[in-house]
Amino acid sequence: MVITGAGRGCGRALALRAGRLGAQVFVSARSLETARKVADEVSADSGAPAHPFVCDLADPASIRGFAQGVAGHTDRVDVLVNNGARYLGGLDLFDTDDDAIADTVASGVTGTLLTSKHFLPLLRASAGADVVNLVSSAAEPRDHRSQAHPAFYAAKAAQAGFADIISQRLRPEGIRVISLCPPDFGDGDPLAPSWDDAPRTAGDPLTAQSVIDCALFAIGQPRDCSIRSFHFEQL
Repeated sequence: MVITGAGRGCGRALALRAGRLGAQVFVSARSLETARKVADEVSADSGAPAHPFVCDLADPASIRGFAQGVAGHTDRVDVLVNNGARYLGGLDLFDTDDDAIADTVASGVTGTLLTSKHFLPLLRASAGADVVNLVSSAAEPRDHRSQAHPAFYAAKAAQAGFADIISQRLRPEGIRVISLCPPDFGDGDPLAPSWDDAPRTAGDPLTAQSVIDCALFAIGQPRDCSIRSFHFEQL
């Protein structure tokens, strides 16, 4: 399993869960030191092999280097998780500078597209591959619940559009593309006691645990079943 943006939050939690399920894990972060820390945590927690890589999703050369590095360790990828993308807050276009806007769009849109492109040969080498995209409810039409910047909304809408068309085009090859579109949710730490005790009733905010459970459920289905997307209601 390859996971982008695995240095913290949902990406890190998914890497730990994947290790516990026996997966060989390849994790990336913008900082190699951060990626190494997570890889060490995965190996210490479950004994699963974990490999750290640096990857800036706004930099095409960095993405290509990441894919080439993984190809040096394995001949296939069974699951690619496009988790990494920059969050940007602010209600007004002038709430942040141009560089932050460009980086948000590049990491979310170009990053997802190029990561999928450069890992596609390894995905095609799998007997049954899955691509999981952590999108956002911000990609849904007329969803105004998030306090995110308009650039984040634009990036997530484009990411969802890419995932939709690539799902249709890769399905004949047996590669499933799955998108999760959650609202804002709380990060959890699988290494903390609170992970198993987090409240998860109908009246509670969405948790990272539930988002990850949905992703693992989808990739665990028989190959005749393809779940294209998850959309979450928020009370």
